[in-house]
Amino acid sequence: MWKKRLAVGVVVCAAAVTASLPVAAKEKEKALKVSKEGQACLSCHESQSPSFVKDWKESRHAEMGVDCFTCHQAEPTDVDAMKHYGYTIAVLVTPKDCGKCHAKEVKEMTGSHHAKAGDILNSLDNYLGEVVGGPEAATVGCIQCHGSKVRVLANGKLDPTTWPNTGIGRINPDGSKGSCAACHTRHSFSKAQAREPEACGKCHLGPDHPQMEVYQESKHGILFAAKKGELHLDSDSWVVGKDYTAAPTCATCHMGATPNQAATHDVGTRLSWTLRPPISKKQENADKKRTDMEDVCSSCHSAPFVVGFYKQFDDLVGFYDTKFAKPATGIMKDLAGRGIIKDVEFDKKLDWTYFELWHHEGRRARHGAAMSGPDYAWWHGIYDVSKNFYTEFLPQVKELAGPKVYDELVQKYLAPDMRHDWYTKGMTKEQLEKIRKYYQERYGEKVQ
Repeated sequence: MWKKRLAVGVVVCAAAVTASLPVAAKEKEKALKVSKEGQACLSCHESQSPSFVKDWKESRHAEMGVDCFTCHQAEPTDVDAMKHYGYTIAVLVTPKDCGKCHAKEVKEMTGSHHAKAGDILNSLDNYLGEVVGGPEAATVGCIQCHGSKVRVLANGKLDPTTWPNTGIGRINPDGSKGSCAACHTRHSFSKAQAREPEACGKCHLGPDHPQMEVYQESKHGILFAAKKGELHLDSDSWVVGKDYTAAPTCATCHMGATPNQAATHDVGTRLSWTLRPPISKKQENADKKRTDMEDVCSSCHSAPFVVGFYKQFDDLVGFYDTKFAKPATGIMKDLAGRGIIKDVEFDKKLDWTYFELWHHEGRRARHGAAMSGPDYAWWHGIYDVSKNFYTEFLPQVKELAGPKVYDELVQKYLAPDMRHDWYTKGMTKEQLEKIRKYYQERYGEKVQ
């Protein structure tokens, strides 16, 4: 009998909770402050586009009375203005629009490298995408991350060859750069969603910049997967070491607040190196940027740990640059100067080998070291760099240049660095013995 009563009680309670949910939702909906214009938008879009209306209703924007018309209203003189059922609106909401309420965030983002991502239009990558590949591929590939110029048709509608486009460096019709929706997805514009690694993973992954994959294999990513529920991702106050300690996300390190720093929407303010080009470069004000990032690290790690990490990272970057990047780049420039190859043509296998050497393999090694991803630092990084430098790049140089010029290039770019001796001269017994002793001293073991 008691079991039957318990079962009945559970059913009654469950029914009561279920019945109360729509009521609570309706009460919240009644509390929303929606303008007359916004209500007109909702009257159509609730049936035509129910998903994004639901996202908006559950958003912070809705709670604050920011409705459809607040963001989409336009002046008749705006280049992308269009008449829409008696109202003048623009489909595209730009940082200029968001900046009316979020001025600080837009100013920081506009000054960041993210906003300049559309500069790819004038780069080697764009030549590869648009010319060697094709514009159709670049449209659904390159510009969906980097952004491109959004064109407006005569009727105010957006050119479908350039829209949809949430590229982070999108060039908007009103002259602004960037897309807030690249990180804060429409129409909830959730800060919690933007703080998750997956928000960055749309673009920061793959063979040439696998930050997402590196993060996932790192201790940081492992901790995030295990303790995501402890990060309070939707909290207004989100200070590492104060509001959460479970794990860092991309936003923690590159944008998040610490007890000593405010949050920022300029993702480059803590990057002391730029690891994108063939040869790594120190950023402007690199020491200040390094100090700011060390402050983030210190929220979870001791000073000796932080110092040791950056020692190993800087050593890897310097090693990659001096052993592989500078010789390979010097050889390519030398060959171009001799007229043996052309600039940016991708008409020879050597062009592709060199491009992937720095653009894919070299970046993977450097990003692996920067983000504590050992597999990417070595197997997907320096291992591939080494293999392709010695077995693909140099043999292709020899084939194109001929033995005489090749020997000159080896003497100029490789011979001064004894780290290439094993390849150019072969290892002597003395060198092998030196390596054995080095490892014995370092690891306290006899090396066979």
